[in-house]
Amino acid sequence: MTQTINSVFNAQQAHKYTLRTSNAAQRINKLKALKRGIEKHETEVYAALQQDLRKSQFEAAVTELIFTYAEIDFAIKHLGKWMRPRHVGKTITNLFAKNRLYYEPKGVCLIISPWNYPFQLLMAPLISAIAAGNCAILKPSELSPAASAIIARIITECFEDQEICCFEGDASVSTALLELPFDHIFFTGSTAIGKVVMEAAAKNLTSVTLELGGKSPTIIDTTANLKNAAEKIVWGKLMNAGQTCIAPDYVFIPEALQTEFIGHYKDHVNKMFCNGNNTIDHSVYAKIINDRHFKRLTELIADATNKGANVALGGETDEGNQTINPTLLTGLKDDSSIMNEEIFGPVLPIITYKTLDEVIDRINKKSKPLALYIFSDSKENISKIIANTSAGGTCVNDVLIHISNPKLPFGGVNGSGMGNCHGEFGFKSFSHERAVVFQSKLDMTGMIYPPYHGKDWVLKWLKKLM
Repeated sequence: MTQTINSVFNAQQAHKYTLRTSNAAQRINKLKALKRGIEKHETEVYAALQQDLRKSQFEAAVTELIFTYAEIDFAIKHLGKWMRPRHVGKTITNLFAKNRLYYEPKGVCLIISPWNYPFQLLMAPLISAIAAGNCAILKPSELSPAASAIIARIITECFEDQEICCFEGDASVSTALLELPFDHIFFTGSTAIGKVVMEAAAKNLTSVTLELGGKSPTIIDTTANLKNAAEKIVWGKLMNAGQTCIAPDYVFIPEALQTEFIGHYKDHVNKMFCNGNNTIDHSVYAKIINDRHFKRLTELIADATNKGANVALGGETDEGNQTINPTLLTGLKDDSSIMNEEIFGPVLPIITYKTLDEVIDRINKKSKPLALYIFSDSKENISKIIANTSAGGTCVNDVLIHISNPKLPFGGVNGSGMGNCHGEFGFKSFSHERAVVFQSKLDMTGMIYPPYHGKDWVLKWLKKLM
């Protein structure tokens, strides 16, 4: 495998110089070919997502396929504009010069994707890499083998290895890939593995985009529409059985509203994910990816309850079907494991509070989250929370939807990631912004050349103008 990887990498290193001169029409044709390849195998993609995660076709369509098609269409529509050199302003030192920003491909890129949205989270950065004119090597997750297999088939049918190539396999494949001097690495996954990727990239001074995760808090204040908030949180928390990097991780709510919120949460769980008799409907409710993650989640619940937490909803588990019912926990202790690591499952801790300052202080003591959600009708409270916290992205009176707008950057900050993706932001992540100055024949920079005797007036003049 290592020999094959090295062979493909070397071929792409040679081919990148051809791709860097490709125009918008050529790149658009590649994106169209990718879209046709996906459409050809759409049924197989749905089947793979059902096999790996028990995703319903509707959920898979919304979160994986339609999302990917929209990303391709948006890139096709705007790529010509993104690629054009951009005019920038002048300074006194280049008063008559032309100043431009050129977007050039980074070269050969590595894209490592996770298992929770195995199709979309590989295709979205690939679309950006193609739009920016790069070669790419793809490494889908071995934990979603059916999705990985159909992805590899689509890529093989649409591209030559010297341009885009997909390598399936376990962590040893990722390890072998990370030893190579890529021009850019785009990684989506856990913060712990993100550190490994960044360390490997540092050895080759490779730039990175890291889309990580963390504990995304949700704040509900006394002015919020509680029923509406519960409905949106149920959807955002339980889609893909909570295995979503921007899922609400835990909820802050005023103590007096906790009981009412739990009632609304139960009602919406029954409405969305049950058969009508409080029994989970497996046709719409995804499973946990594997036994290891199932065990991790059950241990998180057990640890919390052993330390005094109460199960306000759910808690039932079905190991044979790798299913954990939607679960609400109250009365949690700060030293509970579930309050100190990303949950990545259908378990929602509820934390009561007395003041917003208390909430802000607790959030700021943790690593900066990938997302933060606010439910409030108070402009003052909303502004206060946004101004005094940091997060990769934020939704007010909704959850998750910021990821769906390609005109917005999507990415984390510090522990939840670095760099952005989607739309033009993804294009820029896979591009080098190259400064180019076209000097005029009317050149004033000679005034600052040696010898310096008698040029004090130049310094005084520059000091006034700069």
